[in-house]
Amino acid sequence: MSEQNTVVSEKQCPEHLRANRSAFSQWFGRSILKVLGWRVEGQIPNLERILIIGAPHTSNWDFVIAMATALGLNIRLRWLGKHTIFKPGAVRLLKWLGGIPVNRSKPLDIVSHISNLVERERGIVIALTPEGTRKKVDKWKTGFLRMAEAIDCNVFMIGLDFAGKRVVLGEIFEPTGDHGADLTAIMKYYKRYNGKFPNQE
Repeated sequence: MSEQNTVVSEKQCPEHLRANRSAFSQWFGRSILKVLGWRVEGQIPNLERILIIGAPHTSNWDFVIAMATALGLNIRLRWLGKHTIFKPGAVRLLKWLGGIPVNRSKPLDIVSHISNLVERERGIVIALTPEGTRKKVDKWKTGFLRMAEAIDCNVFMIGLDFAGKRVVLGEIFEPTGDHGADLTAIMKYYKRYNGKFPNQE
């Protein structure tokens, strides 16, 4: 397959952040994106630790696209999801995909768990959706900024553009400590992307 026709490749991910997934897993991720007409643009930054935020989050399809992208990139990704989605029968698959169940009523436990992961692993990528829900919200939560500060890393912004069927590995954002200003800047950046249901953005 030529580079021009490749929808996603592990070459877009630094070697030290790659997972040991099988060639079949990577092919499966690429195939899902190809069948759905999507492509992945850009590069994962060559950093030791990254906190990824993906937006806009308006549909269950976002998860499908995100997991296909992760498999296609062969990235060693951990993502945070509500503990309620980790139902019997699905737990094993979701954890294999990198899922970490979180109880939002215990935010300190989440940060502690992530901090322990960072201490154990040389390179780590944590991903989450800043909106925290598929429903329309006027203002995002600042938990991801506090987490970035706790594990001393920058935020990498990934956009889901349903209009152009693109996953855009976008820009690095360095938190300033002013959560209000940071949130305003990040939300402004994401205005360029269209979710599946724009009226819920």
